[in-house]
Amino acid sequence: MKKRVLIIDDAQFMRLMLSKILREAGFEVVGEASNGKEGIKKFKELNPDLVTLDITMPEMDGIQVTREIRKLSSQTKIVICSAMGENDLVTEAIQAGANDFIIKPFEVDRVLNAVKKLMS
Repeated sequence: MKKRVLIIDDAQFMRLMLSKILREAGFEVVGEASNGKEGIKKFKELNPDLVTLDITMPEMDGIQVTREIRKLSSQTKIVICSAMGENDLVTEAIQAGANDFIIKPFEVDRVLNAVKKLMS
């Protein structure tokens, strides 16, 4: 069975890029959200195996969303997406329960290595 992924990012271009990378690698992208609140709602509806999550977003940031997802599920894998220089936020997200992180702009190999490692 294909692993199910939810992509939460306020930048449509980033959602499209991640979706393309993951679909081509055989993952099923079951949903997308453009902010944290919408992301939590979709998470509850879709129950994905993996969530990719932008760290800086309107409504709720990636750290807040990580905490909410962890209240709902300890099993779901969370990969934080951050820009260079957001090291303190990444550390906080990992402490909040994220499993890994990837840096924007995305390198296909790094994205796939992180996701496949968590899903194996």
